[in-house]
Amino acid sequence: MREALRQARKAYALGESPIGCVIVREDRIVARGYNRRTTDHNTLAHAEAIAIRRACKKEGDWRLEGCRMYVTLEPCPMCAGALLQCRMDEVIIGCMSPKSGCAGSVVNLLEMDGFNHKVQVRTGVLQEECAELMTRFFRELRARLKNEKAIDKEGLR
Repeated sequence: MREALRQARKAYALGESPIGCVIVREDRIVARGYNRRTTDHNTLAHAEAIAIRRACKKEGDWRLEGCRMYVTLEPCPMCAGALLQCRMDEVIIGCMSPKSGCAGSVVNLLEMDGFNHKVQVRTGVLQEECAELMTRFFRELRARLKNEKAIDKEGLR
């Protein structure tokens, strides 16, 4: 999870939501990813999607059976779906996302009956560090947007 946090800090430095992840096979990192939606102007450029794409390329297969993902924030519906599709064994989550998380917060797509695969879910790994990074980012973003709005209002007078 510490490496996933390092990836999240890369996103933070770009002004992106600080979400990072790594994919591990047999205690070896096979892929890394961090959020790049704003940078790439691409709604699909989530940390998990980037890491899955890189892992599939490196492993030479769309199936990532035998792999675990460490991610700083609970996956969204799109990323939870990708985890099911690539047959990930387990996802280890730093902090939960109560408004959009699909590994237990809103719904748990990863362990839902009816799909042809289930992904084991473990939560709360380095939770405080992951949550603090998200909280700090959004606090700074709100302050910056408030400041920009105030400057715009002054400029209109």
